[in-house]
Amino acid sequence: MKKYKSIWLLPITFMLVIYACKPAEDQYTSPKGYDFNTPERFSMPESLLEISGIAFNKGRADTIYSIQDEDGRLFKQAWDVKKQSSLKFGKNGDYEDVAIANEVVYVLNSSGSIHSFPLSETQYEKTEQATTWKELVPKGEYESLYADEAAQQLYVLCKQCKVDAKSPTATGYILDFKDSTNLVASGTFSIDLRPLKDMAEELKKGLKASAMSKHPITGDWFILSSVNKLLVIVGADWKIKEAHRLDSSLFNQPEGITFDKANNLYISNEGDELKAGNILKFNYKP
Repeated sequence: MKKYKSIWLLPITFMLVIYACKPAEDQYTSPKGYDFNTPERFSMPESLLEISGIAFNKGRADTIYSIQDEDGRLFKQAWDVKKQSSLKFGKNGDYEDVAIANEVVYVLNSSGSIHSFPLSETQYEKTEQATTWKELVPKGEYESLYADEAAQQLYVLCKQCKVDAKSPTATGYILDFKDSTNLVASGTFSIDLRPLKDMAEELKKGLKASAMSKHPITGDWFILSSVNKLLVIVGADWKIKEAHRLDSSLFNQPEGITFDKANNLYISNEGDELKAGNILKFNYKP
């Protein structure tokens, strides 16, 4: 009887050895200070099944602001509380990211147009104070927006733009702001994607960024690619420092990223027929 038991165990033992010998590149990693294996999960109500960008005001995590792809609404709710309120700021469209600075909300449309309105308007159900900014960036597809409150600048990163079609780069644009009625183009930046080329065949077609944010301590840029299931970390000089593959069983469709003032990291994921949209919180551990 013991002989047959040993033979039965052989296939399992063999499989365990094979798994243990898997190459390192197949393993998922986490950026320094965070553990991507242990998030706090906040499942969204049905209205945010297609949650996209997320943001805090001055890093305060008591209220999280979010948008979804199709409806021109800004949602707000407390962390881990599904009850929410929303402000209608624009027509239905393809809204991708949101940022808040100096008590002004900025919402990015995939076309590159930007909607701005006072944060104080969120006490109402609809606002007539929204301004739409068009043609501040070239025609293309955009999903990533970040507001630097201290510098009074917005950063908009291309997902797919003509300027990057024939070169291994991801181009972005800088816009200066003073308030919700003043937004002007002021510069560009470019990320050399060649260091990513060896990671996967699909990256040869570009990064296809879906969201971006700046780490409060290091100043590094954290850039998500939902299509490639990737988090890329870029320095202040726009050079790639590291990249982390994202486990699709955890990151269903990562579309938004932000930090709170305690340096905790938040990533929003769009849902589907089987999964609700969610926000994952990764606590910062120096």
